[in-house]
Amino acid sequence: MTGTTSASGLHLPQYLREAADLRTPVGYAGYKSTGLRAPLRTPVDLPHRLTEVTGPLLGESRVSAADADLTKQHEGEPQGQRIIVHGRVLDSDGRAVPHTLVEVWQANAGGRYRHVVDNWPSPIDPNFTGLGRTVTDSEGRYEFTTIKPGAYPWGNHHNAWRPAHIHFSLFGQAFTQRLVTQMYFPDDPLFFQDPIFNAIPEAARPAAISRYDHERTAPEWALAYEWDIVLRGREQTPFETDDDGDVA
Repeated sequence: MTGTTSASGLHLPQYLREAADLRTPVGYAGYKSTGLRAPLRTPVDLPHRLTEVTGPLLGESRVSAADADLTKQHEGEPQGQRIIVHGRVLDSDGRAVPHTLVEVWQANAGGRYRHVVDNWPSPIDPNFTGLGRTVTDSEGRYEFTTIKPGAYPWGNHHNAWRPAHIHFSLFGQAFTQRLVTQMYFPDDPLFFQDPIFNAIPEAARPAAISRYDHERTAPEWALAYEWDIVLRGREQTPFETDDDGDVA
């Protein structure tokens, strides 16, 4: 992260962008709907001003510990494999991003979102909404307890199935750190035919895949996956555009 000083003496940090060869394109031939929404001209990087380097403030009382456990939001238990997803949120210099909002949404164990436009014939789980949120601690750490999502079909191409994934939304500490992305699971057999995953430059794809973490499993209760998220810069976690959220 670099910066400039305004005429009034205010230091305005400049958040580094990822290298061009690691940047996920907003228009990708294999992902059909990007052809309708990708810009026709090359985006122009604008200098950061005060409104870009300051971000929204979230009162700690607005998010409770219960918001981070997606398995206890209803009277009954959801179906599927319980998992713990944890990691750290870092900035472009590798420093922890503390006290920042992390939101997730996902399909249930059968691969279905609890959403009005998702109507493929996989059962809705009445005990699983698939929405959660938490705030990172002073060292940038976050943690969710949830259900491992299932794969689901979508109409992008013949016999198209999305790999299991969890959507993440982060605000960081400034609007320039805004990130909407997807976390994948290791060794998914559907990676080969998924254009959203394959739109990520090959060298950057490992940053989108979580790591199985046996040390953090809850014995006889839940498996664990670790996934660190980097907001902007050369090591940035691959992002998705606002329209890439599939169904939800």
